[in-house]
Amino acid sequence: MARPSGKQKSTKLVIVCVVLLGFGLIGDYLWASSPHFASSSYISNWVSPNNPQSNVIIPKQEPHLADTKPLKIKVDGVHDRSLSATFADLPAPELKWEKMANAPVPRLDGAAIQIKDLLYVFAGYGTIDFVHSHVDIYNFTGNTWGGRFDMPKEMAHSHLGMVTDGRYIYVVTGQHGPQCRGPTARNFVLDTKTRKWQDLLPLPAPRYAPATQLWRGRLHVMGGSKENRHTPALEHWSIAVKDGKALEKEWRTEIQIPRGGPHRACVVVNDKLLIIGGQEGDFMAKPGSPIFKCSRRNEIVYDEVHMLDDEMKWKPLPPMLKPDSHIEFAWTIVNNSIVIAGGTTEKHPITKKMVLVGEVFQFNLDTLTWSVIGKLPYRVKTTLVGFWNGWLYFTSGQRDRGPDDPAPKKVMADMWRTKLKLNS
Repeated sequence: MARPSGKQKSTKLVIVCVVLLGFGLIGDYLWASSPHFASSSYISNWVSPNNPQSNVIIPKQEPHLADTKPLKIKVDGVHDRSLSATFADLPAPELKWEKMANAPVPRLDGAAIQIKDLLYVFAGYGTIDFVHSHVDIYNFTGNTWGGRFDMPKEMAHSHLGMVTDGRYIYVVTGQHGPQCRGPTARNFVLDTKTRKWQDLLPLPAPRYAPATQLWRGRLHVMGGSKENRHTPALEHWSIAVKDGKALEKEWRTEIQIPRGGPHRACVVVNDKLLIIGGQEGDFMAKPGSPIFKCSRRNEIVYDEVHMLDDEMKWKPLPPMLKPDSHIEFAWTIVNNSIVIAGGTTEKHPITKKMVLVGEVFQFNLDTLTWSVIGKLPYRVKTTLVGFWNGWLYFTSGQRDRGPDDPAPKKVMADMWRTKLKLNS
């Protein structure tokens, strides 16, 4: 067989080069037009010092997602927490956190009520397939856990509404069972002196995580999610109560709340009723699942604050510094301010994952202004908050995956505290 000539070799080499160049251009075009590229970069003009007329495309992340040098803050005076510029972290002053004794069990979507120096911690998920049905008590004076006792078998295990008059704890509706099982309309009252339970008139309809408070002699229950766990409820009911008993034979319909949904803080202060944050939508049971397996749905988290006063009309107050949900038991009142720890905010704009909140917020009721007063040791949702003798405590909830990943991971039993001084 005759060997190819030099000219034939050159021609083939040129063809190969052209083909390779063509593949390269096509690949570059496909990469540049891909959703990943479009969602994480800008087209920008850059003037090269070597070629002032050159225009090039430079991938550039959104400012809040850009890589920055991590900020180091003290957690317990010894260990550092690194904060990267992940979505929605806000600048905040340093707080010195002290690790206390863990709760007897980890809890997610539990509930807590403080009466004097005792924090009563109720129910909650241990895992997605296991729920607690008991109460643990933390003594702030001795900084110890103890006094465990059982809840009624018919009482909800998560997404509870709860409030106290200083002796009696009113427990309203919520989810009965693990995964995404249905809600109950059953309500109960706990006498904290005798630790005995009694029934309270059921709600007109069951709800998940309704805003619940005592105001002017009446137990108010507002919003939450409807029976499918996802649809926001706007209804507002109340009933007169005294010494752990209902004084009426039926719930009274009140003015609807401005925006429905679960997982908001509900506070009575200075004879005003406030609802703060929350969300529309939640996980639902997967259709046909025998275990009611949870399935993610779209959620809208909001920053709105509304107040009900003497005119019995909802009035807007200054919104939170960012949307915040899963805060129904994550608040306390300190020096005429509402202090809120952690929660969840809008989902990550690129990964679409849930984003936990790691800030401590203050709402000054004298000036009606919000501020960030510190960082938690990690981002956390559905944490349970108390305040005693100048110390801010929080326990339980679900924490982030680490300093650089605000998505939820581990259900916690941790208890932390920090000395908190606020201007009145």
